[in-house]
Amino acid sequence: MATAKTDRRQRLKYHIRKKVEGTTERPRLSVFRSNTGIYAQVIDDVKGVTLASASSLELGEKKYNTNVETAQEVGKRIAEKAQAAGVSAVVFDRNGYLYHGKVKALADGAREGGLKF
Repeated sequence: MATAKTDRRQRLKYHIRKKVEGTTERPRLSVFRSNTGIYAQVIDDVKGVTLASASSLELGEKKYNTNVETAQEVGKRIAEKAQAAGVSAVVFDRNGYLYHGKVKALADGAREGGLKF
């Protein structure tokens, strides 16, 4: 049985996904946060393909709790990979998480890396 916290996030996620859709010109930057890491994907919803992905696991550090600095590094890394794939502008999908803390740090890192939201 799902907890109230995960049910709430799932409801928010559905409401966000009704409005946010990634196109070929502006793919969707989706964020997933777990207890042990933070993950980001650039997704073209029209074709149904992932163009670029990055996670805290790629940083090479064995961390069990991600912090804001790690999330910002993941944001910079996803920006580099997205630009290598030819993407310069994205639509941000916070995936039901509050735009605060690690999610905000990832978005700021992606902006620093050159992505436009």
